Amino acid sequence: MKTNLLMNFTVDKENKKVNVEREFAAPVARVWAAWTQKELLDQWWAPKPWKARTKEMDFREGGHWLYAMVGPEGEEHWARMDYKSITPQESYSSEDMFCDENGTPSDFLPGSGWLTSFNAEGEGTVVSIVLLFNELSDLEKHLEMGFKEGFTMGLENLDELLKSQK
Repeated sequence: MKTNLLMNFTVDKENKKVNVEREFAAPVARVWAAWTQKELLDQWWAPKPWKARTKEMDFREGGHWLYAMVGPEGEEHWARMDYKSITPQESYSSEDMFCDENGTPSDFLPGSGWLTSFNAEGEGTVVSIVLLFNELSDLEKHLEMGFKEGFTMGLENLDELLKSQK
């Protein structure tokens, strides 16, 4: 299994998009499970020392994932992902937003649309994520808040989780 895994993070301001392409050293079935099962998501989604904690998850079209990012001092930042379409082990689309602990959307910062695709690449899997924003200022605020760094750290956590499952 190769060790130099693909990681591309590009910002397309003209089209209000962020494109992330990340390779994992595991088959699609295992990577898909890590993105769609709360027990696994909670182990990798948040950048350390933060932790993700799921309150509710219903991974189906029309379902949602309600979770908190919990900081080292116990502070909580709530988010919700609403699932729009799902093609098992291939892709899903969703809307991601900040919210309160009951899932009520926050006006703190508008969310984004996600299209997450999974493709077998040899013995591994390439996950391609396109985040779509309504306004360029929303995309820029996400980047200012450290989205690239935090999401990259989460994806590195997923590498560790997949290694530990062998």
